[in-house]
Amino acid sequence: MAEKKWGGEPYFGLGYDWDPDWLLTDRQRELRELLIELCEKEMRANAKTSDDKLEFPRRNLELLGEHGFLGLTVPEEYGGLGQNHVAYAMTCETIARYGCASTAMCYVMHVGAVQAIMLRPTDELIERYIRPLNSGKIGTLSYSDPETGSHFWYPISSGAERSNGGFKVRKKASWTTSGGFADFYVVQTTSPDFSGYDDLSVFVIDGDQVQAKPSSWDALGLRGNQSGPIEVPEVDVPAENLIGPIGDGAASNDESVDPWFLVGSSSVWNGLAMGAIDIAKRQTTRKKHVDVGLRVADYPTIQDYVGEAVMDTNACRVFTYSVADALDRATDDNTRRLAPGEFARANFLHWAWQIKFEAAKNTAHVVDKMLHACGGTGYKRDMELERYLRDAKAGWVMGPTNEVLRQFVGKAVLLGFDALDYWNQTYNRRAVENEVKKLDPAGKRELADQLVAQAEEEEAKAPARA
Repeated sequence: MAEKKWGGEPYFGLGYDWDPDWLLTDRQRELRELLIELCEKEMRANAKTSDDKLEFPRRNLELLGEHGFLGLTVPEEYGGLGQNHVAYAMTCETIARYGCASTAMCYVMHVGAVQAIMLRPTDELIERYIRPLNSGKIGTLSYSDPETGSHFWYPISSGAERSNGGFKVRKKASWTTSGGFADFYVVQTTSPDFSGYDDLSVFVIDGDQVQAKPSSWDALGLRGNQSGPIEVPEVDVPAENLIGPIGDGAASNDESVDPWFLVGSSSVWNGLAMGAIDIAKRQTTRKKHVDVGLRVADYPTIQDYVGEAVMDTNACRVFTYSVADALDRATDDNTRRLAPGEFARANFLHWAWQIKFEAAKNTAHVVDKMLHACGGTGYKRDMELERYLRDAKAGWVMGPTNEVLRQFVGKAVLLGFDALDYWNQTYNRRAVENEVKKLDPAGKRELADQLVAQAEEEEAKAPARA
């Protein structure tokens, strides 16, 4: 097996013996070596600048574009590298581990936006947004909403209306990675003639149509992300910037946005955990206690910390790669074209929930333990561990948060997937009848009057909507 290098020298952290290389093709291992080289030469140093100065990591993203990674999962016929979900997981993990976690998360959102377009590609969308990727064109997803928090798939503060052969789109987002810096934004809004929370539509909005305040972003970690609020203030959007048919948003979310985001972000958290272990190995094998003639790495407690961290993190890595491989199998290595109403990745969505939960939980634990292993020196900024620690803390709270995901999985296991009511469509008769029992006769009459009035109002609107 080849030796892992860093600046021409043996890598200071864990070698390839501790990477699940049997899951990668020869081409994917070549791409990883190129990424490690880019991280060593420039991206890791840029990470410190982004963190210190709250700077968007544009140069790192330009580097990725120069070497084709912004089009990693785009077919070769459109100028991309034609790679699959496993290659994407490897890329996200590698950037976060050896280079810059902020860059890695911007990259995740970029690929998410690209793949939302590629789910329903048209000649116009490909020419305008896909072919120029290697020139450094950066996209991002904007799916959050200030009114719904971690339930980001309900875009209440948004909407679209038909206008002059196209659409007039409004969108407010509480968090948007690369906000104010992306060249294009893939946004989800309620549809024209909105009829319920599975009636959503997806649009591409050009960067000059988006209002953002990057200066308002000041976070604990991932400080280069610029994940501040944005607004699309009733802008005119041409018809060709609608991705898929009207009402395709729920399908796009389940088939493309969530699977790509969850695999990518899980890989970032795994990369951060491995990066923290690398730093801990470097520190504990070099630091000596002269009084007892031992290195820090010679203490059994430190060995226990690192051993458990490696095993837990590799369990998360192999789990993530396994789900990525399942998506590859379902999509013929990311080459299968799906018609509206046809699903492949969405069938594995509950597995994607699980890898994100486990990766985010693990990295929060591992970075803490690696700080313990490094002792007081690890607390100093020049060791980089403290940046990895702060960046890793974002995993748990990034939507869908780990609270949301474990509740989803537990509810689905115990009550079935239908009980999730993901798009808020199912009437919970048991809960409603239980609440009504608590009302006295006057309260029941008041509720009945309200319901009758609402029904009459909706019936009056129905012919105009039809």
